Amino acid sequence: MHRTIPEMLAERAQALGERPAIVDGETTLSFAELAARVEEAARALLGLGVEKGDRVAIWAPNMWEWIVCALAVHSAGGVMVPVNTRYKGIEAAYLLAKSRAKVLFTVTGFLDVDYVALLREADAELPSLSDVVVLRGDTPEGALSYSSFLALANDVSAAAARDRAADIAPDDLADILFTSGTTGQPKGAMCTHEQNLRTFDQWSSIVGLREGDRYLVVLPFFHSFGYKAGWFSALMRGATVFPEPVFDVNVVLRRVQADAITMLPGPPALYQSILLHPDRAAFDLSSLRLAVTGAAAIPVELIHRMKDELGFDTVITAYGLTESCGVVTMCRVDDDAETIATTSGRAIPDVEVAIIDPDGRTLPAGEPGEIVVRGYNVMKGYFDAPDETKKAIDQDGWLHTGDIGTLDERGNIRITDRLKDMFIVGGFNAYPAEIENTLLKMPGVGEAAVIGVPDERLGEVGMAFVVPAPGQALTADAVIAWSRNNMANFKVPRQVEILDALPRNATGKVVKFELRERANG
Repeated sequence: MHRTIPEMLAERAQALGERPAIVDGETTLSFAELAARVEEAARALLGLGVEKGDRVAIWAPNMWEWIVCALAVHSAGGVMVPVNTRYKGIEAAYLLAKSRAKVLFTVTGFLDVDYVALLREADAELPSLSDVVVLRGDTPEGALSYSSFLALANDVSAAAARDRAADIAPDDLADILFTSGTTGQPKGAMCTHEQNLRTFDQWSSIVGLREGDRYLVVLPFFHSFGYKAGWFSALMRGATVFPEPVFDVNVVLRRVQADAITMLPGPPALYQSILLHPDRAAFDLSSLRLAVTGAAAIPVELIHRMKDELGFDTVITAYGLTESCGVVTMCRVDDDAETIATTSGRAIPDVEVAIIDPDGRTLPAGEPGEIVVRGYNVMKGYFDAPDETKKAIDQDGWLHTGDIGTLDERGNIRITDRLKDMFIVGGFNAYPAEIENTLLKMPGVGEAAVIGVPDERLGEVGMAFVVPAPGQALTADAVIAWSRNNMANFKVPRQVEILDALPRNATGKVVKFELRERANG
């Protein structure tokens, strides 16, 4: 197995040469062309003064430039920091400040959003950020266009770039993916080159991803599913990546037919929307072979329909966390539909999973407790947060997931609850504490509590209970409107109830189950 990501890319370019690596609209890059573009961008990063270990952020939709720049960061010895495209300026600024990112790759015209403008409007102190590179769209004053950025490569030799790539060790950091926790502030999970390569070599083997597969990546690149299980795994295996920036069922159906797509992962809602499409029969979907899903409860019937009506040979469900490099457990190709639908499978090879009680004792099969994970896939820790790292990873190396579940006699895991109160909106993790902290910044808000409530389309959505500050008056509509302007759409509460006071226990903690009972009527 390859030891570093630059080694993997060089080997793939050598072995696969002119075979297509990425097809994005009018742009097709062979594996050899991809490697050449990556080296050029890596030289440009060296020209900007990027040193080993420097953080470089990418705030952009799924596109070929995203992949080139990410691999260039890896090749330059930098640490790649993806930023959620749904973030507003204040949210992105926090990640850039926390990671002390030196360079930001972004765009100015995606869905009529100018990310540079959003960042500048946030008016945040970002002393580490020396350069902003605009990949697509108009380049505002003070930023670099992508072509101007690449021109910097002329001042750096190919030998210098190759020396830098050769100097990368397997245990050097490759990326920091930010997640949120109970504190309400995003935390950056650090993973190395070797961890990514080893974890997704296993993932690809279990899924059955192979050379020549045609992989439509609708899941966002800023998420480990779209990045690591997405384009990264595809390139490792010699598959062709077809990036898609926005999920639109009509576009997906057209692309499956036109591009003979074989691999189409996504949350259950993606497959449901295809099955429910009134014109589905008009499209040739016979090329579809592989599906990987998770992030929500799945009806057994959906698994049957995906195989019988959409033609998938393989449907696999999985469970993972950003802190586990994205993967912990997976179903296997030969599992029956009930196992695939009702469990998240067994631990990937050389990874341990256990269920423990509050005192740390291991529980037998069938008894619910906290899911803990140990193995090569466990993150190196949270960036610049040693105390949070100690809370997450105990002295024996077990990652405490905060999720509640059971193991059956065969080692299959069932997720039954979440210690952290996290809820999942259309496949995106939403953390109440983070949303609550943002709501408290709204003028007139005194207190806020957020829970997840069922939603037919998205699985779950946020519901906020808000107490106005003394002497202030608030309306539900005003809270929702402010939220839409100040947080990513998946975090925005769809329902708001104004209360005189939040229910609290004797220690002053908000009693969330009372709020859930209230929401359920």
